[in-house]
Amino acid sequence: MTEDRPMEPFDPQRAEPGRYPRLEAALATVNRDLAATLPDQPPLVLMVWEEQVYVAVSDGTWHHNGLQEPDDDALDALGPVADAAQETVADRLWLAWPMCPFHKLGTHLRPEGTAPDWDWDDGWSGRLVWWCRGGTAGGDCHDLAPVGELAGVTQP
Repeated sequence: MTEDRPMEPFDPQRAEPGRYPRLEAALATVNRDLAATLPDQPPLVLMVWEEQVYVAVSDGTWHHNGLQEPDDDALDALGPVADAAQETVADRLWLAWPMCPFHKLGTHLRPEGTAPDWDWDDGWSGRLVWWCRGGTAGGDCHDLAPVGELAGVTQP
């Protein structure tokens, strides 16, 4: 016979400012892209629950695995934060984000200059970009912009 135990209350809290400086810096970079592409959307926020940090929409909800503050620099946080932000926006706002204005397709997070057949197992090196697969045949794949610099993308 198992013992009935009360469930832990689900009570995530906004992260205290300054508690996760690398994740905060990465989120500030990603939020520049959010502001440039979805200007009516409030900035994403960091939420904490059971010692994990989550990238959430302004109402405090999210959709992705928890993050930890990296030991090194803010660049180590940018990939996981951008990926988590993209998942949260897709799930909570029902939007493909960010979109390529030229092809009207959702973009993907990748290292700058990667080939169309790049795979996650190939590793991460260099600057992170929002990458577009291009047209239906995939012949127009391109780096749209570095993460945090979507404001500089010219609309077609």
